[in-house]
Amino acid sequence: MSRIVGIIPARYKSSRFPGKPLVLLKGTPMICRVANIAAQALGRDDVFVATDDLRIAKVVEDAGHQVLMTSTHARTGTDRLWEAAQQIDAEFYINIQGDEPLLDPEDICQIVREKQERISGVVNGMCCLSEDEDPDSPNIPKVVSSEDGRLIYMSRQPIPGFKDQANRPERYMKQVCIYAYTRGELALFGGLGRKTYLEEREDIEILRFLDLSIPVYMVETRGASLAVDIPEDVERVEAALGFAAPDYQDVVSGQ
Repeated sequence: MSRIVGIIPARYKSSRFPGKPLVLLKGTPMICRVANIAAQALGRDDVFVATDDLRIAKVVEDAGHQVLMTSTHARTGTDRLWEAAQQIDAEFYINIQGDEPLLDPEDICQIVREKQERISGVVNGMCCLSEDEDPDSPNIPKVVSSEDGRLIYMSRQPIPGFKDQANRPERYMKQVCIYAYTRGELALFGGLGRKTYLEEREDIEILRFLDLSIPVYMVETRGASLAVDIPEDVERVEAALGFAAPDYQDVVSGQ
């Protein structure tokens, strides 16, 4: 059976929230919560945190997870994933964003199954914006896909637009940061050596695949996504964790 590995890119020097991976959510570092979720989906032996920071590496290893050290020069999380992929051989690499501690393990499994069906083409998750999320927020990448699920565009602006109020979208879709790639797709992405024009403008790395003419297929996940983008997000994520089932690390440790 071909190997499927999950890699969680993590950097300390986030421009909007320095030290974000290590923020405590109900007493557990966020990066460890995400690693626990990924391990439920893929198995602890096939989950790695890719980081350039020794502080993150120590916290992750102390929690019993594996680390792949990468350079300080990675332009995006997917560039960091390509660096990590060169250290471990697998057929499929699952990029799991380290700032989404409410991910459902089944959503990761769903992305894996879809990738196994679509060998050619990146697979990415999406879900509806919740009622309290603003489509105008630049912190939320919005998604427009074709009727067969192929990504048309992703933007920090509210898309699709509308001319007449009667045609205002009934719902907006947002990105859920679980991606699946082959090694070859990662190599093309990382090998470009720069951000593309649209990627740079939007600050959305998946747009580089579109510029490379690599199709991206969007899969609607069953769980809602709630990311920690800025410090103000911590309180509402902790509130949501109060209603979520504890992850297995919390159960084992009694936290």
